[in-house]
Amino acid sequence: MPYPRSPRDIGRCLLLSALLPAAMVSAATAATPPLAPVEARVPFAPAPFTGSDGTRHLAYELHISNFYGDTGSLFPQGLQVFGDTSAQPLLSLDAKALADWTRPAPADGAPVAIAAGKRAVVYVWLTLPTAGHVPKTLRHHIDFRTERQELVRLDGATVAPVQAPAPVLGPPLRGGRWLAHEGPGAAGSHHWGSLVAVNGALTIPQRYALDLVGVDARGHALRSSATDLQKTRHSDWVGYGAQVIAVADGTVRDARDGEHEHTPLTPQPEPATLTTHDLFGNYVVLEIAPGVFAGYAHLRTGSVAVRPGQTVRRGQVLGELGQSGNSAAPHLHFQLANGATFEGSEGLPYVFDQFQYYGPESEAQLFGQGPAWKANHPAARQQQLPLNDEVIGF
Repeated sequence: MPYPRSPRDIGRCLLLSALLPAAMVSAATAATPPLAPVEARVPFAPAPFTGSDGTRHLAYELHISNFYGDTGSLFPQGLQVFGDTSAQPLLSLDAKALADWTRPAPADGAPVAIAAGKRAVVYVWLTLPTAGHVPKTLRHHIDFRTERQELVRLDGATVAPVQAPAPVLGPPLRGGRWLAHEGPGAAGSHHWGSLVAVNGALTIPQRYALDLVGVDARGHALRSSATDLQKTRHSDWVGYGAQVIAVADGTVRDARDGEHEHTPLTPQPEPATLTTHDLFGNYVVLEIAPGVFAGYAHLRTGSVAVRPGQTVRRGQVLGELGQSGNSAAPHLHFQLANGATFEGSEGLPYVFDQFQYYGPESEAQLFGQGPAWKANHPAARQQQLPLNDEVIGF
């Protein structure tokens, strides 16, 4: 059966308009905007974690579909997120700020517009109050302007956040300094920003993933002997060959070796499929708790030291950092997810039991461009997750 063209096609209740005085109907309409003709939901409930900024966060996505064919485009005027029964929003974004957190992203300076029959995804980054509990429910409020300059309202799309704390992990690398690139908090990154549609499931396996790039005391990824970015060798990269280790006791559920490594900073073909085998290159996947899987990708060819079914202990060597798979430069891709395969899994938050924090660094500074990077005095952090583009040490 085809979708209805508009709510009017579903049916009309003439009795109400016949019984109520016209003035009463008009006043009620003026007081409360009509309900928006949208489908809105949070497909995967968020779980709390503490970031390297010292505060607790919830990160998730709100999917909004403009359902009816003749509605025309809808223009969200902002977003408010409320926790439990509180009258004060946990998050309030105006239309301009909302555009920065919505995909597909509008053109620069343009408002978010959801065309009839289309979907928008709003990436929600909540910072929770220092004191207090994690809300048991979240509610979303959006006023939409229609093409006729009328106002319609969404007030609902509730979701219940996970109440359990994030898993506490050991380091995935043995020693060294690392730029946590494309990390949590960056909705435009290729990690959080990548929705993967495979076999009927639309998920974000890399929601909390980190690309860990080795850096020296200057914050540079390349050794001083490397003078031409376009002609570097693997050995020129600070982190190449570093030992990759188990973040917890667990069982190897999948592993692969023998995939070739690419030349650094050279164009690569698009992966044939959005699957573990076509993205991760040489890799290891550990199950560290029931339904919790740690994924290590882009390992050096010939370095994988474990096999499926093997039991490992925290700190055990799994392989070495390399540049296999869908990788432009040597680094370790690390993620936690609820499935052993990349496809069809959802990324889960986690925290490292301890690390040293050296401060933020830009991608340009990673290659010695722009203002010189200056490390902060190292600060010991416990049970936190590094956020986007921050230098840490294990």
